[in-house]
Amino acid sequence: MAKEENAVFVGRRPTMNYVMAAMMVLNKGEECTVKARGRAISHAVDVCEILKNRFLKGVEYKNITLATEQLEGDKEQSSNVSSIEIVLAPPK
Repeated sequence: MAKEENAVFVGRRPTMNYVMAAMMVLNKGEECTVKARGRAISHAVDVCEILKNRFLKGVEYKNITLATEQLEGDKEQSSNVSSIEIVLAPPK
């Protein structure tokens, strides 16, 4: 599993913020894990595609993991939330 400092957690901020954070990890020659839950999954895919096609041409997908997490709500209700982890390998 990737180190926690090499993970980029995608949320509500602008997409380019996450692209730059992931690019800094990849430029060190280390793998980067892009993680997201729920509606942020599409932003995580955008981040990876922008990196791969525009900024770092040699970046490859190493592993993609899909999962469902159960979250507890306020009134003892649980809801299922989809999550994704995309591991990017640095350019060679």
